[in-house]
Amino acid sequence: MLGRFIKGAAEPLAQQVTQRAPLPVAPPPPPVPDLAPHGDEFLALKVDLHRHLIDRFNLAALETSSKDEILNEIRPIVREFVRGRNVPLNARELDQLTSDTADEMLGLGPIEPLLKDDSIADILINTHKRVFIERYGVIEETGIRFRDEAHLLRIINKIVSAIGRRVDESAPMVDARLADGSRVNIAVRPISVDGPLVSIRKFSKNPYSLERLMAFNSIRPPMVDLLRIAVQSRKSILVSGGTGSGKTTLLNALSSYIPSRERLITIEDAAELQLQQPHVGRLETRPPNVEGKGEVRQRELLKNALRMRPDRIIVGEVRGEEAFDMLQAMNTGHEGSMTTIHANTPRDAISRLEQMVGMAGMPMSNDSIRAQIASAIDIVVQTQRLSDGGRRVTSISELTGMEGNVVQLQEIYHFVRRDVGADGSIVGDFRATGVRPRFAQEAATLGHQFAKDAFNPQVPL
Repeated sequence: MLGRFIKGAAEPLAQQVTQRAPLPVAPPPPPVPDLAPHGDEFLALKVDLHRHLIDRFNLAALETSSKDEILNEIRPIVREFVRGRNVPLNARELDQLTSDTADEMLGLGPIEPLLKDDSIADILINTHKRVFIERYGVIEETGIRFRDEAHLLRIINKIVSAIGRRVDESAPMVDARLADGSRVNIAVRPISVDGPLVSIRKFSKNPYSLERLMAFNSIRPPMVDLLRIAVQSRKSILVSGGTGSGKTTLLNALSSYIPSRERLITIEDAAELQLQQPHVGRLETRPPNVEGKGEVRQRELLKNALRMRPDRIIVGEVRGEEAFDMLQAMNTGHEGSMTTIHANTPRDAISRLEQMVGMAGMPMSNDSIRAQIASAIDIVVQTQRLSDGGRRVTSISELTGMEGNVVQLQEIYHFVRRDVGADGSIVGDFRATGVRPRFAQEAATLGHQFAKDAFNPQVPL
């Protein structure tokens, strides 16, 4: 049975591939001491082993096989590989390596070990030849590769078909997600000149809380109290930031303070929010089919969500004409709703929101659009990814209404950079501006009190 998946062997599941001798096992490196089952050395071993296997196996045949069949086929090859590398594995570790390798061959191939590594935040595939990762804010190249472009395309089709989407020459770009909620963006030929490009933004298996973000020095306790009270007081929040600044992570963390008795509807391009409440309805957009029909945009989902009796609506990211419907919802009984937007400052976020409302084509003047924004949005939280890879909440501002034809913003907390450390890390402080939020009195009537010195600029946060 050993020859069933080996390239060139006679087997009924795929066309026979030209026979060639098995690739020689790499020359043995020095023995690896203390090979932890989840350590970097163990990951490197699995990467090398997977590379060795994909050069020998008929991958098309593997896709129609069970894990038990694959285990029986690869067990002797794994033993031979480990023996050739002179790696000190006991029987339990050898079985684990064999099982992990089978999972990877049934899953997403060479990148499966990276998906299981919680220290990796992003996986960036630049064609089948090169794979990069981001770990602790630093991008580095891995030794992982796919056998050829067809191998990478098989993995891509496995990802997109699982959620009913497609990617090909007629639709060469797609936003998708993995089973764990990780976000995937894919671009293939002809728009990707050198071959498929895949970007995977991983999500933590354990959703981040604001308390956990404090441990990473992304935010300070008085700022957490302000956001917690704002959410519980049903203040509508706009989270602003650049790509990779942690907007969705912060939105998830904020949602944990929504009372469990409320009904929530989430609207996203690719469903990735990890809300912990029991009463959540999740809606996801749909691209057009091959005939160009059947597209469902965020704007249609927002209109439909209003008929689903939500207490709050959470939009994963507002990026177009749906901004008009979102503001209407916030102004008509759905206070406490939240969304994210791409912008570099709170003032830029308001300007972008104004432009997006204009895209809806409604006969509204700029002044009336700004009045809608000032009435609907209460808090703007600015996030930023700094040059050292760290993510910070750099500003929390409150919208206080209109003055003339300008939306008024008052900053409550901000992050002040002071220096750059010898290792390139950003040194700075979180500070209060001395401004007390206007909703503090309203929050007090609901039983929420701020600390005495929460807004004192002289007191360190």
